[in-house]
Amino acid sequence: MSFRFHHVHIICKDLEKMIGFFTEGIGAELVKRKKFGTADGASLDLQGTTINLRVARADEKLEGDASRTVFGYNHIGLEVEDIEVAFKDLRERGYSFFMAPTDIPDLRIAFFRGPEDIVIELVQRKDDRDRP
Repeated sequence: MSFRFHHVHIICKDLEKMIGFFTEGIGAELVKRKKFGTADGASLDLQGTTINLRVARADEKLEGDASRTVFGYNHIGLEVEDIEVAFKDLRERGYSFFMAPTDIPDLRIAFFRGPEDIVIELVQRKDDRDRP
């Protein structure tokens, strides 16, 4: 049996703000607004990856937020062609980076907080020309 990634599903407080971030901020396409059970939501396409967003259902009691580290979800990783351009653009849009672009083996990475404090990592692959 083989497995492959299908989607990520995020529960959010402000659906419109989250849709705006993913569509205007990082270029996802709004596929459709829909219900997930009784909760309003939306499906987006980010270069072939489905991102489902929804608000809490009336019968759900949600605890905590994404501003603290817990077991389970940690962050979303997004590959970019030019991390410096993405870093500058997102900072100009008011997003707060807690790790500026940093080199690690084979990659250049940066971390910031998106809407509702979701943690997002930007990843740029280094090609052989960039290696020492």
